[in-house]
This record gives sequence, C-alpha cells and structure tokens, in this order.
Amino acid sequence: MAVFVVDKHHQPLMPCSEKKARHLLTKGRARIHSIYPFVIRLVDRKAEESALQPLRCKIDPGSITTGIALVRENLSEQIVVSLTELKHRGSTISKSLKDRAAYRRRRRYNLRYRSPRFDNRCRPSGWIPPSLHHRVETVINFVKRIQKWVPLTGLTCEIVRFDTQKILDPEIQGFEYQRGTLLGCEIREYLLEKWGRKCIYCDAKNIPLQIDHIVP
Repeated sequence: MAVFVVDKHHQPLMPCSEKKARHLLTKGRARIHSIYPFVIRLVDRKAEESALQPLRCKIDPGSITTGIALVRENLSEQIVVSLTELKHRGSTISKSLKDRAAYRRRRRYNLRYRSPRFDNRCRPSGWIPPSLHHRVETVINFVKRIQKWVPLTGLTCEIVRFDTQKILDPEIQGFEYQRGTLLGCEIREYLLEKWGRKCIYCDAKNIPLQIDHIVP
C-alpha cells in the first residue's frame, strides 16, 4: 500500500510507494513524521511545487468493522491507493453500560435504599445509543486525521437498506406489512404440526406435549 507524504510545512502531498519512501529516507530527503499510520515528511519540497491528483475517500460502514479506501480517480479507471479497516467497540460499550446499571441497581436496593430517579430523566433530542455514537465518531475522526496527510477532493459513504418483504413480494403495501405468514395461526398448534406432533428430541408420540416434554 502507499505511504502518506507531507511537505516541510506539514501540508499533504500525493502518497508514494513503499520503495520510493525508502529511497527518500535513505537519501536524507525525508523524515519519519508518524509511525501509525506511517507518514514521511519531505525536507526539500513544498505543496505548491508538487502536482496533486484527485483522491476520493470511500467508506463502507458496518456494525463491527468499517472499511475505508482511498482511491485515485483518473479519467479511465480508479486506482486504490490505501485500504483500512476500523474495528468498533460497540459490544464492549454495551456490556459496560449493562454492568454499570447492575452496579447502580445493587447500590440502590442491597446496600442502601434510594428512591428511583429514572422518572425525571429525559433524553435530549437527536439522542442515539452510545455504541452507535461511538461508531459514527470513530469514522468521522479517522477521516479528519486522513485529511491531514492526504489531499482529499471527495468523500463517498455507502448507505444500503434492504426491504426483504419487497424482495419477496414487490406488490406488498400498507397494513400487509404487519401480516406475516403465520397470520391467524396459533403458535403452539403451528409448532406441533411442524414437528409432526412428536417430541423433537426423542420422537415420542401419543403423550401430552407442551411443545416438547424433555428439558434440553
């Protein structure tokens, strides 16, 4: 992958190859500016003296990992310059909040009684869960850091929504969204019919069943 380059005034330049970066460092024309990500700083060139090409940052957001690609846009093709993966801590944040709530509940009821205060709490407008807020802020902050090392000219974020009911039935609309395939069917009766009115663990028949009769 490419190495990020800045000039002697810390202005972003076009990324270069790893081979060229080693050559510049060996000749003394560049210094190491950052270790992670690896950025070199030229000591004999300004941004005004270099030709810049259009670079676009493309983001593929995900709940666990977000992919970020830097693409150099030419007239005929697009060349990938750098690929990055951001791993989010959504599950860790959710677990920490649940643990904190459990500690607070124990302090209130087991150690010393305090009257509940959740009735007078309200969430501000535009509130989003902390795990989702962390995901958004992580991507935004990383893009801001990239702007310090790369002359970005555009930003693209992939937003995908799938309507599975529309895929199965393109004509569905209105209240039909609330009607599933089990509309009008009693759930327990459906399960008994599904498994042939026998235990799904031992295939026992002609016995009273509450879905099954063995605790798995």
